[in-house]
Parts: sequence; structure tokens; C-alpha cells
Amino acid sequence: MKLVSAALVFGLCAAAQSPRIFYSKSFPRSAPPYSQVTVERDGSSVYMEDLKDEQPLKFKLTETEVSTVFSLASKLDNFKRPLESGLKVANLGQKTFRYENGTEKGEQKFNYSTDETARVLLDVFERIVDSERLLIDLERTVRFDRIGVNQAVMDLAVAFDKKRLVAPEQFLPMLDRIVNNDAFVHLARQRAASLADAFRGQKPKSE
Repeated sequence: MKLVSAALVFGLCAAAQSPRIFYSKSFPRSAPPYSQVTVERDGSSVYMEDLKDEQPLKFKLTETEVSTVFSLASKLDNFKRPLESGLKVANLGQKTFRYENGTEKGEQKFNYSTDETARVLLDVFERIVDSERLLIDLERTVRFDRIGVNQAVMDLAVAFDKKRLVAPEQFLPMLDRIVNNDAFVHLARQRAASLADAFRGQKPKSE
């Protein structure tokens, strides 16, 4: 019994020390004015637009997406060196990158960075934020604006075509709901079905 308890404690400690990367952006004049993303090493991720949000969006990044995030962070010394350019530029919003792995931590805040790796990582997180906002809009239109569903699906398709979409599987429940509900216009259902097929086609064959 003691061995089982010790193993359980070890497992919990290991989970608690799993590497994690945090990103946030505070920019009152933008939409949304605040956003944050937390990515665990296993791909489990959380998106919030309010620090007091009790029902944040939870999703899972693909293995490739997770590897990209952690690889870029590693190239930035896990945020142990400054990223702010120091140049006099317009306020682009305060960004924060933070790495946590047990007692190891690194954090940098910046408005504008000339570091190319930081810019690439920032773009990754901006794509994550854009994707979650597309999901929020899709869910809203499905619930409250049937006429707007077609446009929401079109916006999703455009982001997908431009390779600006992450974790596409998170959209499948809503797309399937549209496809299977004849209350939505036929064109929206067709587009939703096409997107759902494309998203499922991206899943690894081993899954």
C-alpha cells in the first residue's frame, strides 16, 4: 500500500513539474483587449479572455504544434534573456512569454521585438488566439444567429486555407452539429461538411 501511495505521489509530482508555456497579450484598444494561452507539454491547452473566466476554452494542440512551441521557446533560452527591442515604436500591446518546469522559470515582457524567433513564436500564439475566437464565434452563431452561421463557416474556411488554424479537431463537434441540422441553410451545411472532412483527413493515421 505504501508503495502504491509513493508511486502516486511521484506521478503527481512529475505531472506538476511538466513543462508549460504561457502567453498573454494586453492591448485595451484591440479585440479582445486581453487574451492568454497556456500550453502543456502533452498538448493540453487553455484559452482565456478574462483572468476571472471560470469556463475557459480547453483544447489540445497537435504533436507538431506543441513541438513547434517548445522548440521556439528553447531557442529563446526559455525566456531567460530580454526580448524587448527598446526601439521607439507604437504601443502594440504588452506581450508576455513565460516558461515553467518545476523550479525552472523564465519570463519576458515586451511590446516589440526584433528577435526573429520571438516573432515566429508570437505568430504561433496569435494563430491560436485567432482560432479560439473563430470557435467562439461559430458557437455563438450556431446558438443565436442561424443566418450568420454561413459566414462563420466561411471565415473558418478562409483561416484554414491560409494555414492560420490550429487544433482543427476542436471544431468538429460544432461542424457536425451544423451538418446534421436542417435548420441551417444548405450552403452552410455543405461547407461545414467539407471542412469537417478536411479536418478529419489531417488526423494521424495511427489515431
